[in-house]
Amino acid sequence: MLDRKQNSYTTYTILIATLFIGLFFHVLNIIMPQSFIVSAAESTELSTIHHVYLDDTYLGPIKDKTVVEKYLAEQIESMEQADEGFTYGTAQELSYIPERVFYVDINIEQLLTRLDQQLEIDILATTITFENNQLGHFASVEQAEEAIFQYKSLFVDEERLLELAEQEDSERETSLEIGESRVVDVSLSEDVLFTESIVSKDELINVKEAVQLLEKGTLEDMIHVVESGDTLYSIAALYDLTEETLLELNEDLTSDSILRIDQEINVTDYVPIVDVIVYEEELKEETIAYKEKTEQTDDLFRGETKLKQSGSDGKKHVHRAIEKINGQVENREVLEEEVIKEVQDEITLEGTKVISSRGTGDFIRPAIGGYISSQYGPRWGSFHRGVDFARPSNRNILASDNGVVEVASSSGSYGNYVVINHNNGFKTLYAHLSSISVRVGQTVPQGTKIGVMGSTGRSTGIHLHFEVLKNGSNINPMSVLN
Repeated sequence: MLDRKQNSYTTYTILIATLFIGLFFHVLNIIMPQSFIVSAAESTELSTIHHVYLDDTYLGPIKDKTVVEKYLAEQIESMEQADEGFTYGTAQELSYIPERVFYVDINIEQLLTRLDQQLEIDILATTITFENNQLGHFASVEQAEEAIFQYKSLFVDEERLLELAEQEDSERETSLEIGESRVVDVSLSEDVLFTESIVSKDELINVKEAVQLLEKGTLEDMIHVVESGDTLYSIAALYDLTEETLLELNEDLTSDSILRIDQEINVTDYVPIVDVIVYEEELKEETIAYKEKTEQTDDLFRGETKLKQSGSDGKKHVHRAIEKINGQVENREVLEEEVIKEVQDEITLEGTKVISSRGTGDFIRPAIGGYISSQYGPRWGSFHRGVDFARPSNRNILASDNGVVEVASSSGSYGNYVVINHNNGFKTLYAHLSSISVRVGQTVPQGTKIGVMGSTGRSTGIHLHFEVLKNGSNINPMSVLN
């Protein structure tokens, strides 16, 4: 009896379950198209789909994401064919999120329509950016690189730039010939960053425009603080401005304005976006100029000089590194020097021996050689107060003793004559000189040249008239001459 009841209960349960499953599929058939129902009876495996996003915008699901990729590529290709010379792309990002499902409603046309509505395609450009400034967008990376190359070529020969670009650091030349200089490296003051950007055609710049921008630079606010001696002209010249431009930048100034110390002047001007730094090396032969030196000696009287050694320039080879910024030399550094000819300084001896202004009392003949043509004493009805020396071997006239030149002048009878005061009661007089070699007040040692024998004044021919005075009175020179 119990088994019969149990069997009836099992049969009833199976019947209820069958009815429930049938009802479930009937309802599912109403909600979903029959073609997209995955039946547990037909398959027990899940399918993978991809949810497609354009940036943050959801476009829909798709099984094969290559369909979207192909569509995007076709759109880009179509634009490139219509506008040859440019590469196109999009800055938007397509992303795919996978999901495992039993079934899904996929409408590819609807997804692609949404994609087309949201998609922004424009020129795929190469953008040059420095550390602090953006230069611009170029149609290709080749144009961007050419702009940098052309800017560098303003300061370095293009052929040399190409050579440096092809050489590795280890291949750079190291040897130089005498008189030769060579660019060994070229760089920019800031790192150059090449990135991709999506821009419109009117945002692009070409190589020529880029070089002009780099050369001109950008406006930068600068202030000059007035210092002593500044003028509008000098300030303008300092910043490579015209005086008119300076007045335009400073509305409170006129050409007649008086500048004040510490006054601030607006000198806003263009400054380079980036500097071109050129490194050169040179090897030159240079002259080592000799120096003029003096040495003191007591072998010469004070005021006398004598050349001990002639000067001779030396020679050296100098290997130098040079740094230029935008064509202007900023730094020079000597890498190596080799002296190939020693310098010889010029040495002049300067006398230190003190010349006594007081005579020794021992007189020497004032003429070099010759004979006495006229003695001291009565002559031709008058008195001859000296002796005459004629026909010397050398016409130089010498100081007979130490003393100080008291007279160096001329008169009608003596002609050119010199008087030396020996500061010991004696004076000597030298007359008829053709020229005088000393000056009044000059201290002369015995034997110093004081002039040249001649025939000036009342003279019968070339000779020296020589007198000796003691305590103001003439005496016979022959009485004191050795």
